Amino acid sequence: MSNRAEDAMSKVPAVTLAFWVIKILATTLGETGGDAVSMSWLGETTPNAASNGVNGYLVGTAIFGLLLVALAWLQIRARRFNPWLYWATIIASTTAGTTLADFATRSIGLGYPGGSLLLFSLVAISLFSWHRALGSVDVNRIDNARAETFYWLTITFSQTLGTALGDWVADGSLGYSGAALLFGLGLAVLAALYFFTNVSRVLLFWSAFILTRPLGATVGDFLDKPIAKGGLEFSRPLATAALAAAIVLMILIVPQRAGGHLKGGASQA
Repeated sequence: MSNRAEDAMSKVPAVTLAFWVIKILATTLGETGGDAVSMSWLGETTPNAASNGVNGYLVGTAIFGLLLVALAWLQIRARRFNPWLYWATIIASTTAGTTLADFATRSIGLGYPGGSLLLFSLVAISLFSWHRALGSVDVNRIDNARAETFYWLTITFSQTLGTALGDWVADGSLGYSGAALLFGLGLAVLAALYFFTNVSRVLLFWSAFILTRPLGATVGDFLDKPIAKGGLEFSRPLATAALAAAIVLMILIVPQRAGGHLKGGASQA
C-alpha cells in the first residue's frame, strides 16, 4: 500500500508546528467559550449554592458534552481526515473540559488538588487501558475505530485535567500571566527534549498535549478575568470569536494533512 493511501486512512492530523499552534488557540478558546456559557450566560454558582438553582458549570458541561459526543461519533465514522471536523471535535472537548473541571473543583467541592489528582488518574487509566487493549498509544497508529475511541477519551480527560491544573497554579502567587509563562516554559523544555534527546516521542507528545491545555486555560483566564483578579477583563464572547477566527484562518492558510501510519515497530508505545 502506498504512503499516500496510508495517509488517506488516517483521520488525525500530522503533528507539526501548525498543529501545536492551533491546539493552543483551541484550548484558549475552550476556556473563554466555556466561561462565556457557564459564567456569563448561565451564571455560575458557589459550591454551597449548587442545590439552590441552576448550576452554570453543570448545564455548560451537559451542552458541550452532548456536542462532543456527537462530533466524536461523526469523527470516528468519517472515512477520511477532515480538518474542520477534527478541530471542531477538539474545541468541543476543550470547552467540555473547562466546564467539567470547574464543576468538579468548585461546585462539588473537590478543590484544585483533589480535582487535578482525580483527572490525572483518569488520564493515566485511559492511556493504560488503551495500551493494554491495542499495544500502543502512539497517535501514528490510530487506524481503526477502537483506537480512535481511546484517543478521544484520553484527549477529553487531558483537556479537563489541564483546566484544573491551570486554575490550581494560577490561583497561587503566580497569577494568570505567571502561570501561563510557567506552562510555556514547560513546553519549551519538552521541545528541547524532542530536538536534542532520544526521549520517547510518544511520551513527549502526550506530555505536550496535556501541558498545552493549562497554558490555554491560563491565557484564556488572563484575557477574560476581572482586572482586580489579575486579568484583562476582555469580553468573553468577543475573545472567543477572535480565537475562533484565528483558528479558521490557520486552517485555511496552513496546509492540513493527515498523519501517516507507521509500519512494523517503527515506534514504541
